[in-house]
Amino acid sequence: MQNNPNEIMAAAWNGVSGRAWVDEQQLLDRTYESIERLLAGEALANGARQVLDIGCGSGATTLAVARALGARGRATGVDISAPLIDLALARAQREGSTARFIRADAQTHEFEPGSFDLAISRFGVMFFDDPVAAFANLRRAATPTGQLRLVVFRSIDENPFMTTAERAAGPLLPNLPPRKPDAPGQFAFADATRVRGILDEAGWTQVGFAPIDIECRFPATDLERFFTRLGPLGQVLRETDEPTRQRVIRDVRAAFDPYVRDGEVRFTSSCWMISARVA
Repeated sequence: MQNNPNEIMAAAWNGVSGRAWVDEQQLLDRTYESIERLLAGEALANGARQVLDIGCGSGATTLAVARALGARGRATGVDISAPLIDLALARAQREGSTARFIRADAQTHEFEPGSFDLAISRFGVMFFDDPVAAFANLRRAATPTGQLRLVVFRSIDENPFMTTAERAAGPLLPNLPPRKPDAPGQFAFADATRVRGILDEAGWTQVGFAPIDIECRFPATDLERFFTRLGPLGQVLRETDEPTRQRVIRDVRAAFDPYVRDGEVRFTSSCWMISARVA
């Protein structure tokens, strides 16, 4: 663990990664729109009145929950990234939304006790350097009947689309960082046994894992932006010479051909819906 909690992630999400996600907000929201609907439905089904969206990014899910709750409740998003929170605030203002946004680290932020009865996340909880401390902190902020509903990726093997770019680019980019399954990152919550242990140690009860397979799609015209701006390959390409960059783009674009049909990129995100309760 770092001396300053989550300092590596804070640097990334307040730097080039955060700016890339701001630039590609519409692409990402289009791709994962069905998860927004799913989590907004969970808020309604559970009669939530105060919803916390962990790792809210540019606010799409928080705003969707706020629309679903209407005057019956309030949605608050929290994220470590200043650029993404700035965008979320601007979106809320344009929409006239009641959603609130906090730029903070959910692992260490001093939330008011009893400030939410449901915490949700769309791929936002896999980046804590001390997940036990993070979920213990979130539990202290929950009401006595508080619940979790978290959408996270299952294993790398079950999500081949997500590593297509790295596998295709690997022969040309030996400096491409390897995936570390239990390290903070996209697949950190894939192992249900490990995650159950984290939540148990943090004090949550009735921990459950429901497999969900989410059909995702976006226009094929956005594919090159998707793999050159986002993820591990996007980070390495920023420092790659132009001839190598062009060879990588050619090979990676060809590797995605099996996912392109009728002008769209289509793939399945294999995920867990994690549920838990305070008591």
